[in-house]
Amino acid sequence: MSVTDVEISTAGLPVGTWRLDPTHSSASFAVKHMGVATFRGRFEKFDATLTVEDESAELVGTVDTSSIVVKDQNLQAHLGAPDFFDTERYPELTFRSTSLRREGDELIVDGELTVKGNTRPVESRGEIAGPAVTLGDVTKLGITLEAIVDRTEFGLNWNAPLPKGGFAVANDVKLVVELELIHA
Repeated sequence: MSVTDVEISTAGLPVGTWRLDPTHSSASFAVKHMGVATFRGRFEKFDATLTVEDESAELVGTVDTSSIVVKDQNLQAHLGAPDFFDTERYPELTFRSTSLRREGDELIVDGELTVKGNTRPVESRGEIAGPAVTLGDVTKLGITLEAIVDRTEFGLNWNAPLPKGGFAVANDVKLVVELELIHA
């Protein structure tokens, strides 16, 4: 398939089913820590599919909460505990879009994010690149999205007060996905 063979939908998105290339994709988060620095982590196991028809489009994704990776094993265990993701009871985070629209190279995705059984609306913004024919004559699409969510709305409530005011962990968390998708 060449890029010229890919039909573009009325929303400006390439028509077809696009599946995740997990080797070249990432799902991560960033949150202010101790009021002075940004702490980052990522998930190693996740999946996403973009399905685009002429008049509709849907992006769905799942994250295996037990695949969280941070630089400290004790913290990694705490993030999997009931204070945070409670991976035993809630093994997945899920996202399902309710609308996708393209404004130039910017992609705006509205959807519902579910964490620990709590579903909330989320707006993500980012970029879309492609489609492009890559090595091996494979057609790919790139999507990068960012969203800021209040972790406490999803039941991630743990915190510790700091001695002179403030808290150890901010409520606002930046979620970032960088997806390389293969035309199925």
